[in-house]
Amino acid sequence: MDKARKLGQVCIMPHDHPSHDDPHALLPSDPALRVKALETLLTKKGLIDPAALDEIIDTYENKIGPRNGARVVARAWSNPAFRDALLKDATAVVADLGFYGRQGEHMMAVENTDKVHNMVVCTLCSCYPWPLLGIPPGWYKSDAYRARVVREPRKVLADFGVVLPEETAVRVWDSTAEMRYLVIPQRPAGTEGMDEEALMALVSRDSMIGTGLAGAS
Repeated sequence: MDKARKLGQVCIMPHDHPSHDDPHALLPSDPALRVKALETLLTKKGLIDPAALDEIIDTYENKIGPRNGARVVARAWSNPAFRDALLKDATAVVADLGFYGRQGEHMMAVENTDKVHNMVVCTLCSCYPWPLLGIPPGWYKSDAYRARVVREPRKVLADFGVVLPEETAVRVWDSTAEMRYLVIPQRPAGTEGMDEEALMALVSRDSMIGTGLAGAS
């Protein structure tokens, strides 16, 4: 079952079913095709610049996306001095790497170990470290996730396919406008010989929120 749907049910009313008489039924059913069709229409009307749009997409996918956070985690795994500095003052360390700006002014890194597994939530809205993780996923902003992760974090983890040993404590961190968090997931076993680029491929967005494990699909 899709992770997001486990956190919130979708109710489909009878009138929600598309009709062949509805002009919208002629639009492509695939979301990507719908977006492309909308982009083409707006471009023809001169309302958007395709080059500018491509730059925005590239920025959020590659420059402000989860690859930034993955690089920080991979370096923490392979460089003990960097890891210690990150845990002491994440704001300064990630800024030195060029990862700063709106939604990333105040950062704190928390490390997963055999004894403690960290998870992040924003119970009031959707505070999230954009410079490191990009745009927050829909489920992170959902009422279901924000309410349940505080009351029953282990059940939420199970919904994401993560089952921890009973002896591992689960700690939930509440992001605010004053502080945002980056989870440093545990480094997978057998990765000692990997370089930073290879390690980055093991770090998922969810593992840096705490709802996933590094190296897990």
